[in-house]
Amino acid sequence: MAYWLFKSEPDDYSYDDFEREGSTGWSGVRNYQARNFLRDSIKVGDGVLFYHSVTKTPGVVGIAEVVEAGHADPTALDPASDRYDPKSTPDAPIWFQVTIKSVQAVDPPLTLARLRETPALAGMELLRKGSRLSIQPVTDAEWKTIMELAGVKPRKG
Repeated sequence: MAYWLFKSEPDDYSYDDFEREGSTGWSGVRNYQARNFLRDSIKVGDGVLFYHSVTKTPGVVGIAEVVEAGHADPTALDPASDRYDPKSTPDAPIWFQVTIKSVQAVDPPLTLARLRETPALAGMELLRKGSRLSIQPVTDAEWKTIMELAGVKPRKG
């Protein structure tokens, strides 16, 4: 089992939207490094931190689990989508998504400021200067620390 942080702008897709739906295909990613994580590394059962970015108070707002591994991103194949890529085809997709399901909200959210002041998270990718990747790996130790900060019992797996 591995752990990940997925960023979403709450004005585009919030954790509340996600909870209402219960699960979603994490589509629209158009960065090759993040795409490679979706295609090659993220597996069923992996844990996901749902992170609100580009907001007044960014932070971890929920926990999710991967329920379907990497598969073609349908937005890249749909000419009506603003994420359409004419070079991507069903037989040779360029862009991928995974499907995640909601596990639970983190309430109150763990703000970026709180994460920054936690010594055990000092090496976290999210906290590196200039780190903007929308999908990031999270180490076992970072996951455990965040679960403790959030008051969440450890997942079995």
